[in-house]
Amino acid sequence: MSAAPAPSSTTRAQRKERTRQALLDAALELSSDRGLAGVSLREVARHAGIVPTAFYRHFASMEELGVTLAADTMRVLRRLLRDARRSPGPATARESLRILVREVRVHEPAFRFLARERHGGQPEVARAITTELRLLAGELAADLARTPGLEQWPFDDLEMVADLLVTAMLDVVLELLSVPRPGSPEEAEVITRAEKQMRLILLGMAAWKPTHN
Repeated sequence: MSAAPAPSSTTRAQRKERTRQALLDAALELSSDRGLAGVSLREVARHAGIVPTAFYRHFASMEELGVTLAADTMRVLRRLLRDARRSPGPATARESLRILVREVRVHEPAFRFLARERHGGQPEVARAITTELRLLAGELAADLARTPGLEQWPFDDLEMVADLLVTAMLDVVLELLSVPRPGSPEEAEVITRAEKQMRLILLGMAAWKPTHN
């Protein structure tokens, strides 16, 4: 007896997800040398192998597609920070940097998109990136408030630390993207400098005397 065929709804869902991802990949590739604002919906659809009208089954506009790309990339940073703050310390910071380097290399087009669109291109995408960064810092500050030894810190101080950590990680991403090749001496310099920066932040936290209003 032959196996029963998979439900058609599952097959449609899988096809829809593949097409959606193809559109995201097409937008990343096409925008790499001219920015998302210079790419048309028609180009993205054609590159993904669908007719332009089918684009709207997945995204309402190119702006929405760009916002999705930004959110997907920021999700990688959010996961890295979430893992790092489970057991803060120098060893964890080094491991987080190692993972960050790997993720940047694996998802380099997406991180280049984030760096490029953050301060230019389509306003909706730039605003989405700014919002994601604020949410990321807020989430980190809330978790720091539950860390032993930091429970009595004013939330303003925790937000400052969170902003420092997020900014430091973004700086590392930008520097890695400027390095010509993985595994080069230049990359090693970026990592070494980032480790020192993280240690400085951690030492500063240990020496900081919170002020309560």
